[in-house]
Amino acid sequence: MNTKEITDKLTEKGLRVTPQRIAIFEAIFKLDNHPTAENIIEYIKRKHPNISTGTVYKVLDSFVENHLLKKVKTENGIMRYDPLLSKHHHLYCIETNKIVDYEDSELDELLLNYFKKKKIKNFKIQDINLQVTGIVKN
Repeated sequence: MNTKEITDKLTEKGLRVTPQRIAIFEAIFKLDNHPTAENIIEYIKRKHPNISTGTVYKVLDSFVENHLLKKVKTENGIMRYDPLLSKHHHLYCIETNKIVDYEDSELDELLLNYFKKKKIKNFKIQDINLQVTGIVKN
């Protein structure tokens, strides 16, 4: 994603376009594997040593609040960030900590129909995201 596209997304959401926001958003796409905040901070500090850790966390929170990113929690409780907002699931490798996006409309429909039939009391489902945990075989 280039700077113009990032600027457009930020403007579209009513966020001020700042060098910090652009750098953080770029980092998420360049890191390309649902990075943690620490991954993003480490990446950013190389090119932008003056961006504080607190700023990175605040910007990430604002991106999530404004639906520019989703948070993804791994099996071991680590919070990661996902720039893909379309409906998808995750394949999580426990050996490498790699997360791969998995899109499957048939699975989406199956899950939705399953929970419709179950009619869980006092709970309104807003979204269903499946995380499949395993080991990537080469």
